[in-house]
Amino acid sequence: MRLFLFSFILILAACSEQEAIQESVAETVNADATQIQSDTAITETVRLNDWFDEQYAEQLDFSPQTKTRLGDKSDYDSLNDYSSAGSDEQLAWRRLSVAAMHSNFDYALLNEDGKLSYDMWIYSLDRAEAAVPFRQHGYIFGRGGPHASLPNFLINYHRVDDASDMEAYLSRLGELDRVFGELLDRARSASRAGIRQPAFAYDFAMTEIDRVTSGVPFNTNDGSPNSPIWSDIQDKIEALVETDLISRDQAQEYIAQAQEILAGEVMSSYQEILAWLEQDKAFASETSRGVWALPDGENYYNYRLAQMTTLAFTADEIHEIGLAEVGRLHLAMEKIKNAVAFEGSLQDFFIFMREDDRFYFPNSDEGRQDYLDLNNEYLDTITLKLPEFFGRLPKAQLEVRRVESFREQAGAAQHYASGTPDGSRPGVFYSHMSDMSTLPIFQLEDVAYHEGNPGHHMQISIQQELTGIPRFRTQYRTTAYTEGWGLYAEWLAKEMGAFEDPYSDFGRLSGELWRAIRLVVDTGIHAQHWGEERAVQYFIDNSAQALGAIRSEIQRYITAPGQATAYKIGMMKFQELRGNAESALGNNFDIRAFHDAVLGAGALPMPMLESRVSSWVEEVQLSLK
Repeated sequence: MRLFLFSFILILAACSEQEAIQESVAETVNADATQIQSDTAITETVRLNDWFDEQYAEQLDFSPQTKTRLGDKSDYDSLNDYSSAGSDEQLAWRRLSVAAMHSNFDYALLNEDGKLSYDMWIYSLDRAEAAVPFRQHGYIFGRGGPHASLPNFLINYHRVDDASDMEAYLSRLGELDRVFGELLDRARSASRAGIRQPAFAYDFAMTEIDRVTSGVPFNTNDGSPNSPIWSDIQDKIEALVETDLISRDQAQEYIAQAQEILAGEVMSSYQEILAWLEQDKAFASETSRGVWALPDGENYYNYRLAQMTTLAFTADEIHEIGLAEVGRLHLAMEKIKNAVAFEGSLQDFFIFMREDDRFYFPNSDEGRQDYLDLNNEYLDTITLKLPEFFGRLPKAQLEVRRVESFREQAGAAQHYASGTPDGSRPGVFYSHMSDMSTLPIFQLEDVAYHEGNPGHHMQISIQQELTGIPRFRTQYRTTAYTEGWGLYAEWLAKEMGAFEDPYSDFGRLSGELWRAIRLVVDTGIHAQHWGEERAVQYFIDNSAQALGAIRSEIQRYITAPGQATAYKIGMMKFQELRGNAESALGNNFDIRAFHDAVLGAGALPMPMLESRVSSWVEEVQLSLK
């Protein structure tokens, strides 16, 4: 019996040893297979990334102006093709590109980041396809249209470092009449289809054109100083002379060429646009109406909501979210009103904040400089705290500037213009400062964080500086992500120690309330047939915004349907994703790692961002086992 047991034990031991060997072999085989699979995924993804960079270079050939904004001087003497045929050509190219990607790459072989790039390339085509039925619905010569944006492009983005750059500038001046002609053809076609902006937008565009063409060399009889673009040309040519890159005689030749082009064909183009605006305005509605009044207006607005938010919300759902958020924020504002011992209702407090002189700088050059200086103080302070909340930090510099006079609009929203990926041009936070009564000091801190750090400047600069991903992802934008991050950044700044002054904290809440009100009034105007005055009154009743800013904002929403909804919807998604990650990870949640995850892939559509954050949470959880 003992012999039998001993033999049995030996047999068991041998079996166990064999099983152990088999398990070890299996583990080795599985590990090898996993490694091979990983190597294959990396190889295939690298191959796809290289292909994407080739495709993006081709795509950029459609837009010399985008190249210039990115610091690329190829096609430096050309402007974009704005014709309908040009749009058709770009769409056809996108379709062929996506078809080629399907044919040449196996999605299953890619790693997760490769799959994300693959999905985004398809998503960009889907967005372009969705826009086709509504090509005529965008108002071309409205506020800030090409009549103002193209001179701005030449002034602020076309660098002149040598004689060839100045010759390219002159070539672009010579292209303006072609571009304006293409855009005017499209505007006329839209008008014939019954698609016209409200009358106020015609007036706005005509005023902008008057500012661009006021003075030399467009008009030498009105006593105005040099036009903005003429001053820019002279400054850039003079800089070449001072650095001995051109002679004084060559400078005079350039001046003469520029004067001939501007006073001749460019002025003629502006006059043609002005004449059409004056003529077409007679058919426009004097009553400001939403896009529901346009042909297929309801579907157009639904398309715009989907494009702006990247989520499947209906207009009614967004309206209700806005109403709920307005109510919640009012309760938070009541607490600040009580903390500063203000006697009266919240609406009384709004009036006090809106009208008390202590909350405004003087409408003078000194007051404007004080406003800029205070912005820089807040930004310098918050920048020192960034490493506590972010692993990735931007390298690009940031400047705070007043908007150029020819495109300045009293009460218009402050905004950010990105720098170049190589840092040769800084990011710029622009402020409209012609009327300082539209720029309350209590909101200054909040806006600085939205436009600067940790807002747009930080997010866009980090995106442009990303490596190891296709170049198109460093430049791709979605409004919900970009503006949602800006509003999230305002909320985050409070956590970072900002808004110590209760009135500034009220300004922070006012900023968020402003975006919540947008959900209500944008959907009210375009889906529920609100008129301009009803929207203005709702804004006045529910916020401390200055009346001039409110009027400007409402007119902006009327002419840019849906865009205003992206801010709050995007912010709430960032907050939701962060809350989900905090709940899942508990004490292992790292705010720096979370921010690196959401900023480390570019401006994603919200569903793709949600998937990325979920994957990051799973990776953290696996690393803890």
